[in-house]
Amino acid sequence: MAFVIAEPCIGKKHHVCVEVCPVNCIYGDPESDQFFIHPKQCIDCGICEFVCPENAIFDEPNLPEKWKSFAEKNANYFKAPEDDNE
Repeated sequence: MAFVIAEPCIGKKHHVCVEVCPVNCIYGDPESDQFFIHPKQCIDCGICEFVCPENAIFDEPNLPEKWKSFAEKNANYFKAPEDDNE
């Protein structure tokens, strides 16, 4: 996984990160409380991290300890339901 969006995004969902992503790998839906970065589509450019007004985006190795669970939350957002049956 490249970049992870953590707790400061919850309830905010500023769209600037979505708008600047050159590969359109940041997703969210009306039911989600935050945005998520697709780990296989992300090209590790870091533009989203730079422009995030909430300072909620981190490359995974630098994800603060208190928000480590967001790496799994992000991965689960893109996990297909049939993956649970493996």
